[in-house]
Amino acid sequence: MEKQEAEAEVEMWKFIFGFVEMAVVKCAIELGVAEAMETHGGAVSLSSLSSAVGCSPSDLNRIMRFLVNRRVLKEAETSEAEPCYQQTALSRRLMTRGENGMADLLLLESSPVMLAPWHTLSARLRGKVSAPFDAAHGEEIWGYAASHPAHSKLINDAMACDARLAVSAIVNDCPEVFDGVSSLVDVGGGNGATLRTLIKSWPLISGINFDLPHVVSAAPKCNGVEFVGGDMFDSVPTADAAFIMWVLHDWGDEECIRILEKCREAIPREKGKVIIVDAVIEEKENHEKGGKSTLKDVGLMLDMVMMAHTTTGKERTSKEWDYVIKKAGFSRYTVKPIRTVQSVIEAYP
Repeated sequence: MEKQEAEAEVEMWKFIFGFVEMAVVKCAIELGVAEAMETHGGAVSLSSLSSAVGCSPSDLNRIMRFLVNRRVLKEAETSEAEPCYQQTALSRRLMTRGENGMADLLLLESSPVMLAPWHTLSARLRGKVSAPFDAAHGEEIWGYAASHPAHSKLINDAMACDARLAVSAIVNDCPEVFDGVSSLVDVGGGNGATLRTLIKSWPLISGINFDLPHVVSAAPKCNGVEFVGGDMFDSVPTADAAFIMWVLHDWGDEECIRILEKCREAIPREKGKVIIVDAVIEEKENHEKGGKSTLKDVGLMLDMVMMAHTTTGKERTSKEWDYVIKKAGFSRYTVKPIRTVQSVIEAYP
């Protein structure tokens, strides 16, 4: 009993100061710590690093001590009289550039706009507000992004960051998904980062990046990609296949079914398919049999994000995916796990 109480106290302290990790990592990203270390190469001293990022050595030392304790960075053994640090696989994730960088995702989720709705999460559950984001900002997230270009850029940069990770996983784990596809429409494709990345691996595919007009109007142009503005609830541009990544989880079942119906209408009945890249939450019994899955933890956290940031969005179990896919008129589908939080679902008319 004493051991359980001691463990409970430690865990409670982690909850109390849980925001600290995000805040300190955000600080390191904004200072450009990982980029400065990567540019320097090898072990870098505290004084050299503080000079590179433009802050006092004493304050930076406290930040670095915290990051080393969390194993974000590694303290190097050198002959220097002052602390020296080395990059790790995790610290390189703090970079805004690079194939594995995830900084833009953290910068979005740690922004004041995205943090504010969490304070009314319990009010949603009690039925006092329908959506915490709306309660915090007076409108839903997509309307807010349309009227606030800086926040829209944060969203697009974060989605581009996720696109690099997810497309890389698709290329490595299930490249056959794009066999026989000559044209592809990316539904809710943001600034086109996903299609640009896909076309590097499949240069013969002709891409259509489809999103709201204010989104595609600000997107950088790309050879092999046509940018089309519109509303996925009304219609989707025609192509051999529709690709929809991290979009359906923003919506409830009714809206999700409508989007999928519009995607189905846009593809050939004989050989077309809709490629869904989204999380599939494991069932409880599978979780218990297979032991703890860190990616399942991420999926469950994302479900909480959907509750705070959308009105009806949610992460779905395999049973819930089965329901919306079949209701949208698809005859069959397959689910392929990849080495990221999402899975690849191929739905056929």
